[in-house]
Amino acid sequence: MAILTLFGLFIVLLIIGVPVALAMGLTCIVVALQLDIPLSMLAQRMVTGINSFPLLAIPFFILAGEIMNIGGISKRLVRFSDVLVGRFRGGLANVNITTSMLFGGISGSALADASSIGSILIPMMKKKGYDTDFSVAVTVSGATQGIIIPPSHNMIIYALVAGAGVSISSLFLAGIIPGVLLGIALMVTSFIIAVKRKYPAEKPSSFKEVLVAAKEAVPGLFTGVIIIGGIISGIFTVTESAAIGVAYAFIISFFVNRDVPLSKMVNVLSGTFKTMAIVVFLIAVSSGYAWLLAFLKVPAMISNGMLGLSDNPIVIKLIIIAILLFLGMILDVAPIILITTPILLPIAQSVGMNPIHYGIVMMICMAIGLVTPPVGGALFVGSAIAKVPVEKVIKALVPFYVCMIVVLLLATFVPQIVMVVPNLFN
Repeated sequence: MAILTLFGLFIVLLIIGVPVALAMGLTCIVVALQLDIPLSMLAQRMVTGINSFPLLAIPFFILAGEIMNIGGISKRLVRFSDVLVGRFRGGLANVNITTSMLFGGISGSALADASSIGSILIPMMKKKGYDTDFSVAVTVSGATQGIIIPPSHNMIIYALVAGAGVSISSLFLAGIIPGVLLGIALMVTSFIIAVKRKYPAEKPSSFKEVLVAAKEAVPGLFTGVIIIGGIISGIFTVTESAAIGVAYAFIISFFVNRDVPLSKMVNVLSGTFKTMAIVVFLIAVSSGYAWLLAFLKVPAMISNGMLGLSDNPIVIKLIIIAILLFLGMILDVAPIILITTPILLPIAQSVGMNPIHYGIVMMICMAIGLVTPPVGGALFVGSAIAKVPVEKVIKALVPFYVCMIVVLLLATFVPQIVMVVPNLFN
């Protein structure tokens, strides 16, 4: 009955529109009372879930993204991408995806990417004759690179849940090739559509224009170099590297670019605190929920059930992917990581998946979830910016869904794609 309540009540609360974190918290309280578990013990488990020093990196990454979002870095990345790839057919679509690749490697946030890049490029693409639904589809699918290309705060959450032996720096390194591969796949898809629909190419840039655009973009891009380089070299911990990244982004945005006054920092801090409050609450209640799952031995039951269905590693991997994709459609990223990792990671390891490999496969599944209804955050951000119905965008996203699934399958069944870079540094 407790297991039935744990899943059934949570699903019912979601259906009637209760926010995910609140639904999870209420479910935990009801199940704890049902099992005569003191609520103080449940609260203790929730506090333990957020009592981790590496988690401090998350607010710093969020703050760095907010600073760069408002500080003009995204505009400079758009210009830099334009001189690099704008000359090809459907140039602005290529620019959109390339900018997302670069911005995702700095902010680590798909939603910040969709909001910042979308507000610049969606109106620009519409003005140049691109269909609105295509413009939004390119923007939101490209934004998903932010969850895969390092730094990604969701990778930090996964590393903490997965436990000893899962290095955050190895996860960051493992995300590089799959993230770039996804960007290339999206560019190929958009190019094919652009040729079919006869979208325009941008005029080629002179060598001088390339140098000027690079000069303006490099200071912003160096934020990612500081964060990732500091972690990989061992000079900084993840948290220290994130804090230094914030300081650097602050200097570049307000004292080098100087596109906005320093007073805007109040808005940046306010937005960061609101986002962080949501993230911390989600992590806390998800930790309590995951503890109840373990207490009721649900992971072992699910593991035995899945392995009882088949002993074929390919089938088990496909089942894991299907579960993650389904959950990505209805839940936020953090709860999925916190709840499913203790259940699915041991199963993945039993069929030969390294924890780093599994983590990146999970991130790609979560990226697809960000553009999949009914909860896809990036999908709704893009639709709101363009003022276009979500249903219309979903239809335009179909070819991009296909290429994202192809990249997911490649990353799953060709582990070298994921592991080659971290193996070089081990």
